Amino acid sequence: MRPSWPGILLVVTALAACSGTGGLRTSGDGPFAPSGVDTRRDAVDGLTVGHRLMASGEYELALKAYYRAAGQHGVTVDVLSAVGSANLMLGRLGQAERILRQAVEEDATFVPAWNNLGVVLMETGKFGEAERVFHTAFALDNGQSAAIRENLRLALAKIENPGYAVENKTNFALVRRGSGEYRLLTRS
Repeated sequence: MRPSWPGILLVVTALAACSGTGGLRTSGDGPFAPSGVDTRRDAVDGLTVGHRLMASGEYELALKAYYRAAGQHGVTVDVLSAVGSANLMLGRLGQAERILRQAVEEDATFVPAWNNLGVVLMETGKFGEAERVFHTAFALDNGQSAAIRENLRLALAKIENPGYAVENKTNFALVRRGSGEYRLLTRS
């Protein structure tokens, strides 16, 4: 039996497609993006990525990174506190409060979670409870954080003068400082 030309062409084309032509390189020196991922290297931690995104104002992306961290580490107090903070910055105060309360139940000694809960309580107008929460954070921190001291001062000022923020035209905002310290800043 004699092979047909279309059959030969099909075999030759298939073999040519399988051979390396140098057109697609896996090395990094070509004009195209590398085709593979180096699985030998560890991925960047979701908490670290989330903290960087929070610092740059990308709260929705930070929340997604924190959820990824929950998948990597489990639902730890660090993850809960971070998720609560991202929800706060997104204006989801009810969710933030619920998650931060869960964080302080998980670990009653985790200062950032207490502080962040205090910020949420300030935002929702629960000034008395916020003052107590900031007192707890301040005590657990042994008074070492100037940021928490400032939060407590602002909460006390708000209790003494409920119109404080309105008179001074200020809003409270959560700002991350260093490794896990938060404080309230006023914005005009």
